[in-house]
Amino acid sequence: MILFEQLAKMAAQQPLRPALCDSHQVINYGELLPKITALAERLRHQKIARLALLLDNGIDWAMIDLACALANIVIIPVPVFFSNEQQNWLLDSSGADALIGPARAGWITTTSFEYALHRRQPVSVPELPRHTAKITYTSGTTGHPKGVCLSWDHLMKVSLSLIDRVAPANIQQHLTLLPLSTLLENITGLYVPLLSGACSRIPPLAEVGFTGSSQFSYQILAQAIQQWRPHSLVLVPELLRLLVMLCAINPDLAQSLRFVAVGGGKIATDLVAKSHQLGLPVYEGYGLSECGSVVALNTQGNMLPGSVGKPLPHCQISIAQDGEILISGSTMLGYLGEPAPAQAVATGDLGHFDIQGFLHITGRKKNVQITAFGRNFSPEWVEAEAQVFPAISRIVIFGDGLSANVALIQPTPGYENSLADQISQLNSRLPDYAQVHHYLLAQLSVENGLLTNNGRPKRQQILSEYHLRIRQLIAGDRV
Repeated sequence: MILFEQLAKMAAQQPLRPALCDSHQVINYGELLPKITALAERLRHQKIARLALLLDNGIDWAMIDLACALANIVIIPVPVFFSNEQQNWLLDSSGADALIGPARAGWITTTSFEYALHRRQPVSVPELPRHTAKITYTSGTTGHPKGVCLSWDHLMKVSLSLIDRVAPANIQQHLTLLPLSTLLENITGLYVPLLSGACSRIPPLAEVGFTGSSQFSYQILAQAIQQWRPHSLVLVPELLRLLVMLCAINPDLAQSLRFVAVGGGKIATDLVAKSHQLGLPVYEGYGLSECGSVVALNTQGNMLPGSVGKPLPHCQISIAQDGEILISGSTMLGYLGEPAPAQAVATGDLGHFDIQGFLHITGRKKNVQITAFGRNFSPEWVEAEAQVFPAISRIVIFGDGLSANVALIQPTPGYENSLADQISQLNSRLPDYAQVHHYLLAQLSVENGLLTNNGRPKRQQILSEYHLRIRQLIAGDRV
């Protein structure tokens, strides 16, 4: 693989150059490949076929990921922001026979290995498409996320395209802010820096401000940037909002940054404009797990605010007759347990190309909500979960582009006093990115035009009716 060829080259040319760092440890390029090789051999000795990785960000996560690549072990990153139910589903559906991470019921701990390695015989082992090297699970538009099967060849093509596109920025040090279990950060925060001969700093998520997947401390983020002075970051929209706020207070935070990529959800045009006014090198991009993450990106000297940039050279993007964005040329091997995909991936997003070749995203074909933290969820899933709670007569939830989810709830008469408690119970069944963070009482009926004749919510009409109150509620929640 080209990645290991590059590591060998760097070891020969610049052995003392830092490759991976966290708060306590530095591994230089001279040390990195021998360490990966040794770990790969120890993993081979365990006779692992599919390894699930459930760890916080750090050098350990990176080393295990790289060692699995060298050992030809299928690796399955387990998102730390998944609910326990979703994690169990991932472990069962993937056919994982090994797990590195916290102990779980039904798994036997192996004491002879340096990491917390747990084994079990999977009940079922779904067949994998040929060349599958990584199974990345989507953040879950429903209760059961899908496993996307990817090859190392595909991941390297994406990484090399990104390197070529961002080369003018001369990035020498990257700071990971998103979980490495997120494919976007896995590629941009690990593979791209190493292929470039740069240093990836991978602190635990708490050290950059994360608590859960949707709670964030802007003070800790400021401290991390001030301390480590990174050249590049990858952000979701809500983190960009926080960074802009921080740089407005302390412009020095922007001084080291050379490239800040933003994706994973809708980005307000005025937020991008403000970031540029503050000297932040913010560039919008677009991608999805089914296509190995990034497929389009704005870059230095070739950008158009409001667009997501031009397609990367490893893929082809077209627009269907109904406006849906289709991607071909470099896509997934398939969803786990499903037939091979069509030649082109239908993204579910609507968009168009302008005369200059920049891609613009105009909306979504379906109702999937993408929060400001880049987490996907289907409102129908949350609303269905709520049906078991008698205090909730009707519920419609909105989180698209928001830093917190807001539900419009029509309580059942006589149950008003138990509504708050039952919402809390509902939230306990959901991962934090899909929970009801705020709610407004609402009257939803056929008579007032907010429900169809068969009782389904008219989401656009409801959003139009309550848009201002939702925004006011979110604004009151911000720092």
